[in-house]
Amino acid sequence: MNEKTEKLTVTLPSDREIVMTRVFDAPRELVFKAMFTVEHVEKWWGSRDGTLDCELDFRPGGRWRFVQHTADGQEHGFHGEFREIVPNERVVQTFEYEGMPGHVVVQTLHLEEHEGRTTVTSTSLFDTTEERDGMVESGMETGAGESYDRLDEVLATLV
Repeated sequence: MNEKTEKLTVTLPSDREIVMTRVFDAPRELVFKAMFTVEHVEKWWGSRDGTLDCELDFRPGGRWRFVQHTADGQEHGFHGEFREIVPNERVVQTFEYEGMPGHVVVQTLHLEEHEGRTTVTSTSLFDTTEERDGMVESGMETGAGESYDRLDEVLATLV
């Protein structure tokens, strides 16, 4: 990982939100491409000890589904729909963990570039405080941090 790249920060700005922020040492067009192109997503999303099946229909109204296969043989499915896409700037999508159906999160992703570095800010809006707190307690910060570390490694190969 590049020395100038920051680690993931997680904040809880309201009783229904989680905000995750990470800076990458790459231009935002490249970060955007790596975040929403199947061949790149398969290399960084999820834990290091597993593999990922990835389906992306990247357009407004398009759907996505990821299935994480862990080293111990477990499968964890996630899916959602893209609601809004502003290339290289903003994506609004839903996110649902298939292990807990019916708990749909709305995620808004912003990318901002300053001097060749890109800040990615992901805001997750939950229906209730209890759902937000459940996500925090699930270990999502560790998982998201590991995924973003892997994204940083993928970006280093693309720069």
